[in-house]
Amino acid sequence: MPGPTPAAPAWNDATTAVHGRRGDNPYAAVAEPLVATATYYFRDSQELRTFRTAPEALAPAPGVARQEYGRYGNPTVQAAEARLAALEGAEDALLTASGMAAVTLTLLALLRQGDHLIITDDAYRRTRQWAQEWLPRWGVAVSVVPLNDFAALERAITPRTRVLFSETPTNPFLRVLDLPRWVELARAYGLTTVLDTTFATPLHLRPLAWGVDYVVHSATKYLAGHHDLLAGAVLGRRDALEPLRALQGTLGAIAAPQVAHQLLRGLKTLPLRVRQQTATAARVARFLEGHPAVERVWYPGLPSHPDHGVARRVLRDFGGVVTFTLRGDLEAALTFVDALRIPLMAPSLGGVETLVSPVALMSFDAYTPEERAALGIRDSLIRLAVGIEDADDLLADLEQALARVAARVRVGARQPLVSA
Repeated sequence: MPGPTPAAPAWNDATTAVHGRRGDNPYAAVAEPLVATATYYFRDSQELRTFRTAPEALAPAPGVARQEYGRYGNPTVQAAEARLAALEGAEDALLTASGMAAVTLTLLALLRQGDHLIITDDAYRRTRQWAQEWLPRWGVAVSVVPLNDFAALERAITPRTRVLFSETPTNPFLRVLDLPRWVELARAYGLTTVLDTTFATPLHLRPLAWGVDYVVHSATKYLAGHHDLLAGAVLGRRDALEPLRALQGTLGAIAAPQVAHQLLRGLKTLPLRVRQQTATAARVARFLEGHPAVERVWYPGLPSHPDHGVARRVLRDFGGVVTFTLRGDLEAALTFVDALRIPLMAPSLGGVETLVSPVALMSFDAYTPEERAALGIRDSLIRLAVGIEDADDLLADLEQALARVAARVRVGARQPLVSA
């Protein structure tokens, strides 16, 4: 069970990331203690009785709840939840084992047999698979509508509709949801809203302030920031999270205290990292858009992006991911990634190292060409998740790799896509 949470002062992001809702601890430790235990003992039966009737009386320190068993709570996990809530401007946060655990736990808690979910397209492929392949097995109907097509969204609403789910910016094309219109429509029909803002981070978007009910993050990405842990988070009102916390205690989709401790450390540098990543990504996007070997760039900060106007209204900045297509085929894309010296080829984002993904082969190799085409996934699609390396070094590396592509495109032949 969560303990009393100190109110967050009106600090800026950098201060909140270091100190936001810092609870006291029994050791007066500057760094939040790592409490690595699976269970907690009671000194006598009276203490157990008190725990059952008035657990707040047993709080070991202000803002720290007395716990019973690790699946229901941990002081280190609670400290990470409080810091996340402060950054998001939320009453409460729930730390989970992964970003997908945050998504699945939330939807399982909100939906029942006979309900209807509407999800927007261009969402993370595992989220779409969960919605379209698994939820129907439990009697939940699912509709997918184009992002920002509000006429299609309204047509999809039925008397059984309970939840609207979306993502912004989206993966991989960085589409940006017109958040005010989405929330307004949900309120008009009495629907619950769930929004994944992993790519935005709380630094660039705080959806709860716009009226969203639940925000989910893959904390694996920017929040942790070092490609060394898996975690997720759900944030919202405390009363709204209570059923999710109860379900989590049953399902066991919890984050370990060691993970929470690492996450707390990563959060302290979140504003520094994201500021560097965003500034570099903007330079990279402009460079790529002007390069003859690049066919198209998707970055919300560019006027050419279809949601640039929405992004300027909704986001505080445009993020550290740039997606683009090369002139050429899959082999052109692989020529490019193999020529890079700084980015590592890997399927994630948000960490200090720049990562590059040939999307068709890295994430969609199990899809047929027709399925990929329907999703807009070209063989030459590249997703670049910018790290904190020197921007000039990264741009020089991209330039030399693109020179290899330009040379190949003039003579290369199209190759079939193979499975990884």
